[in-house]
Amino acid sequence: MKTLPLARTQSALSLLLPLGAAWLAAVPLTGLAADVPAAAARLAPLAFLAGHCWRGDMPGGKASDTHCYEWVYGGHYLRDRHVVRAPGRPDYEGETLYFYDHGRQQIAYIYYENAGGIGRGLALGEGERLVFPEAEFVSASGSKLAYRATWQRIGDAAYEASNEIKRDGQWRSEFKMRLNKVAP
Repeated sequence: MKTLPLARTQSALSLLLPLGAAWLAAVPLTGLAADVPAAAARLAPLAFLAGHCWRGDMPGGKASDTHCYEWVYGGHYLRDRHVVRAPGRPDYEGETLYFYDHGRQQIAYIYYENAGGIGRGLALGEGERLVFPEAEFVSASGSKLAYRATWQRIGDAAYEASNEIKRDGQWRSEFKMRLNKVAP
């Protein structure tokens, strides 16, 4: 199994796609594009995100979330920079670095956002979907938030992100959003 990330901040939870971020779908190693660095082979479930931006409207249509992915450091990492825009509010921004954790032998991530919070986690590639198991986001004030998510690939041009948070020991759906490939 391979793994991948996603994170959220409590104050902007309904605006953030974990991880910064991204969704993913399993991509066979033989299906990697020629421009994918050789070092990135272990990040194959993320490969189709690389070199593209993805945009979705938050439920209610009052905010949008855009993620742009690029290979960095010779393909050892995939960077996801995202921004949530809502009229009348400052932009909420975050960045995720996806990497292969050699100790765990899984895809892992670290997410950080412009309010000072940090999230870390793993992701599991399961066919056409990516599962982000329970992880913890810690805000700059030290408050903690448990979250998990599933990203379902929809062809080559979209994916659907379903995000949940844990409150009072119970998992609750936070939102579901479709992200479509857009021009950078």
